[in-house]
Amino acid sequence: MTLSAAMNIGRTALSASQIGLTVAGQNMANATTAGYTRQVATFYPVAGDTTSLSGSVGRGVGVQAVRRQIDMALQGRLWTSVSDEAGAQQALAINAAIESTIGELSDYDLSSELTAFFSSWSERANQTKSAAVVVQGGQRLASFVTRLRQDLANTRDQVDTELAASIKAADEMLGMVARLNQEIADSEVAGFQAAGLRDQRDQAITELSKLIDVSVVEQSSGMVDILVGSTPIVQGSTSRGLELEKASENGRVVVDVVVKADQEHLPVASGKIGGLLESRGATADKIIGELDDLASQIIFQINKLHSTGANVTNPASAQGTLKIALGDRTLALNDPNNQSFADLPFSAVNGGFLVNVKQTSTGTMKTVRIDADLDGKKADGTPGFDDDTTAEDIRAALDAVPGLSASFTSDGRLKVDADAGFEVSFADDSSGALAVMGVNSFFEGTNARDIAVRSDLASDPTKLMSGRYVNGSLVENGTALSIVNLQDQAVGDLGGRTIRGAWSDSVQAVGVAAKSSESRANSTGIIRQSLDAQRAAISGVSIDEESVNLLDFQRQYQGAARLISIADELTQTLINLL
Repeated sequence: MTLSAAMNIGRTALSASQIGLTVAGQNMANATTAGYTRQVATFYPVAGDTTSLSGSVGRGVGVQAVRRQIDMALQGRLWTSVSDEAGAQQALAINAAIESTIGELSDYDLSSELTAFFSSWSERANQTKSAAVVVQGGQRLASFVTRLRQDLANTRDQVDTELAASIKAADEMLGMVARLNQEIADSEVAGFQAAGLRDQRDQAITELSKLIDVSVVEQSSGMVDILVGSTPIVQGSTSRGLELEKASENGRVVVDVVVKADQEHLPVASGKIGGLLESRGATADKIIGELDDLASQIIFQINKLHSTGANVTNPASAQGTLKIALGDRTLALNDPNNQSFADLPFSAVNGGFLVNVKQTSTGTMKTVRIDADLDGKKADGTPGFDDDTTAEDIRAALDAVPGLSASFTSDGRLKVDADAGFEVSFADDSSGALAVMGVNSFFEGTNARDIAVRSDLASDPTKLMSGRYVNGSLVENGTALSIVNLQDQAVGDLGGRTIRGAWSDSVQAVGVAAKSSESRANSTGIIRQSLDAQRAAISGVSIDEESVNLLDFQRQYQGAARLISIADELTQTLINLL
């Protein structure tokens, strides 16, 4: 090996050690930088010239590359765990908030209000409380239900607000990843890895993973594609964008995440957005829907009994609460095209009811049955609604009863008036038509949003119907007793459960969801911490290790400098000899 070759070897060693020192210094400087990936310089021996007389000794050391020390498969699992933990934590927060809003087993919950309401009817049946107490109990129950629903709806609105903000943040993060993709591709044209830019991109993807579950596919250009499920949302340097979609479905607002570019719906499963979507649909929407169903059945079942109630002295008129559009009055009550009835959460069925017209001076009472043909069949037996009963049919039948006149008010409510000296009451309504139209009802409204005690009853509690006719004889506490018994009766539209049982099931489901999300949040947190530790073992910076590297490269640098110095001295000696 010639002296010039020795000097060249020293020169390459100087360059290599300088790079090694720089890499070690960079690692130490970023030891506490979030998302930083340890860099490693890879060296290789430069092959010697085989044509040399001294043989192939070698020509020093070369730097092959400076690359990040990272396991991309592990990184992918870590991103998934970050999404799972964020989704579980978000679901836990919302479920806990809903559970707190319901406040069951406290001194102020719906179960207690139901108990108090039915107890007021029991006391009325025993003649220990006045009609005014029952009406006040109904007002308190209705007020509690509407307030509870509003509180739950406010929680859902907060979810929607946070969902919109999270989707906007995710959309911005996608734009950042796309921009970094382009910068990385431009920087790596010469074949050197842009470690800093890649770390920035990985950190951006980590933040994105907290919002939405993604999978990452790296391309040969150094760019990455980001997918949700099988749908790409970043392709190279192009972000396809995200946005929130709202739509009305069955009278409620549903939300979803779609791709801006083509409005494709994304199958979001986790991340903060996934947790928000899950909790909104499976918990918030569900409990609000179940509260609406419960309130609807409370309204309908109590109205069925109250509308056929009677007292010793009955009113001379009865009016419905349902506003029936002019065009719907001549359509069958069960016709899907009859919007006044089709949009209600309860419906009339095939059957009929009795009308009692009593002469006040003599006490003589005449009873007339009015049938409600609602079997959904025509006269020839084929499916159809042409021959089924309409609101106008019921009005006409009532108007034909001696001593009565029936009409529709200007806003479409059915109104029944007794002639002077007569009073009217109803009994045995197997069709539920009276309750559906709100005739002589206790409650008005259709669900938890608008349940209320009938306005004129609230103003005049003497209109409360506590008794009922049974086989033609008045039982003065008959309706009160029937309503008391209602709390323990299975309701078909509540899945064969009682009113109490249906609400208890709903509350328990919320509790189970909250407990499940808590367990999931704990388990996903443990998994994420374990993966974080594994990544730190591979990609994290050890100050001790880098300090050793610094010493090694320092010694290498000193050795290379000494080699060059010796070669230079020998060269000078050789020159002097010549």
